[in-house]
Amino acid sequence: MLVETFSALTESWLTPMMIFSMLSAMLVLLVQRGKFLYALRNVPYPTALPVIGNAYQLNCSTEEFFKKLVKWAEQFGDIYLLWVGMRPFIFLYKAEAVQPLLKSSTHIDKSLEYEYLKPWLGTGLVTSNGEIWHRRRKMLSSTFHSCLLSDYLKIVVRESDILISCMKKEIGKSGFNMVSYAKRATLDVICDSAMGIQLNAQNNYNNEYVIAVDKVASIMQMRFTNIWISFDPIFKMTRWGKEHDSALRIINELVGKVVADRKTEWISKRDGNFNEPTTRKQAMLDLLLEMSHKHTDLTDEDIRDEVNTFMYAGHDTTATSVSWTLYALGRHPEYQKKILDEFEEVIGTKEITLDNLNKLVWLDACIKEQWRLYAVAPLIARQIYKPIEIMGNVIPPGSTVLINSYLLHRDPRHFPDPHVYRPERFLPDSPKFARFAFIPFSAGSRNCIGWKFATIIVKVIVLSILRSYHVEALDREDQLRFISELVLVNAGGIRLKVTSRDQHTNSF
Repeated sequence: MLVETFSALTESWLTPMMIFSMLSAMLVLLVQRGKFLYALRNVPYPTALPVIGNAYQLNCSTEEFFKKLVKWAEQFGDIYLLWVGMRPFIFLYKAEAVQPLLKSSTHIDKSLEYEYLKPWLGTGLVTSNGEIWHRRRKMLSSTFHSCLLSDYLKIVVRESDILISCMKKEIGKSGFNMVSYAKRATLDVICDSAMGIQLNAQNNYNNEYVIAVDKVASIMQMRFTNIWISFDPIFKMTRWGKEHDSALRIINELVGKVVADRKTEWISKRDGNFNEPTTRKQAMLDLLLEMSHKHTDLTDEDIRDEVNTFMYAGHDTTATSVSWTLYALGRHPEYQKKILDEFEEVIGTKEITLDNLNKLVWLDACIKEQWRLYAVAPLIARQIYKPIEIMGNVIPPGSTVLINSYLLHRDPRHFPDPHVYRPERFLPDSPKFARFAFIPFSAGSRNCIGWKFATIIVKVIVLSILRSYHVEALDREDQLRFISELVLVNAGGIRLKVTSRDQHTNSF
C-alpha cells in the first residue's frame, strides 16, 4: 500500500516537472533566439517568410541568383542579409566592412557550405579549420618558395606551347569557348606540379580523370546555391548524388595510386636514414612525402586531400583568370600591343624567367584590372563563432558572413568609372587605393597560399597566346551573364575569335 501511494505521488510530481523542464528549455531557447535576432535588428533584408526565410527567392537559376545579389546591394546599402531557413547570411562589399573580418586571426573558419567539398578535398587547406588548418598552412608554405616556382615555370611554358598548338584549329573560325581550352591546359600544369605526372588533358579530351574532375566540381558548385539539395540524405537520392559519387571514385583511385607509387619510389631512392635527396624534379607530392616522414601525423589520406585541393583550387581559378584576361584584352586590343611591345623590349629572345616576367608591368596591370572586374572568387564566406563588430552591428555567433568581391572591386570611391576596363590603375606609379578594396586572392591569414604560382600561370599562358594570336572577344559587356560559383563564370562561356600573328614565334 505504501509503495503504491509513493508511486502515485511520484507520478503526480513527475509530469509537472517534465512539463516545467520543457517549458524552461523552450524559454531559454526563445530568449537566446530573441537576443540573436535583436543583434541583427539593424541589418536590412528582403521580405522573408516564416521558417523558410528568403529561400523561396533563391529558388532560381544561378544567373538570376547573381543578379539578385547585385540588386539587393543597390537596394539596401552597405550591408544586408538573407535568411535561408533560420540562418542569416550577411553580405559585405565595402572595404571598411570587410576589413575587421579579413584582418582577424579569429574569424578564419570557412562557412558550413564548405562541408560539401569534404568528400573530395577532405581536410585540405580549403576546407580545414582551427588547429589542423594552422598546422597545414605553416607546413605547406615551403612548397611555393622561389626555387620550386622556377621549376614549376618550366611546366607552365611547356603546357602553354601545347595549348598554342591545340588552338591552331580555331584560327579564322567564327568563334569558340576559351574556358574549355584554359581548363585543360591549367589542369595539365597543376597535375604535373602537384603529382609529377603528365595527364595530357589537352590532347586527350576523353581522359576519365579530366571528365570526373569537371563533373564533381560542377555538382559541388550547384549545391552552394541550391538549398533543396543541400541536405545529404536528399542529395544522395538524386542523380547528381550518384554522378558525384561515381566521379569521386575515379578521382580518388587515380590520386591514391599516384601517391602509393610515388611513396614507394621515394622510399627506394633514400638510405636507411631517409637522408638521400632525390635528383628528379620535385612535385608538391614529393615535398608532402618528405614532410610525412618528419611529421608522422601527416597520413597518406592527408596527402591525398592536399593534392586534390591543389588540383581543384589551382586549375579552376587560373583557367577562369586566363579566360577573363583574354576576354578583356579581346575587347580592348590596344592593350595587346602594349603587352607585346613591352615583351620585346624587356625579354625579346631571352629565356623567360621569374625575374624578367615580373618586369612586364603592362601584362601585370592588365591581369590585375581583369581580376578587379571579374573577381576570381566572387563570394568569400566565413562562419562566425564569436561576436564581431561590422559597420556598427555586432554580428552574433551562428551567422555566416559573405564578402561579395565582385561588388567590392567596383566601388567607385576607390575605382572611378568602376565598370570601365582601365589597366592604368595598376601601373607602378598609379595612385594607391584603400587596403582591402582589391582582394583577388582574399586577404589576411587565410589568403590563397598559391597566389604567386597562379599569377605565373596566368601571365605565361596569356603572354604565349598573345604572341601567337590576335584575340577578339565576341560578346559585349552588357551581353555577359554572370554566375557566381566558386569562381565567376559567364553562362555562355568566354567566346573568342583568334587570328595568327605570323611575325611572332609560337614558343619562348
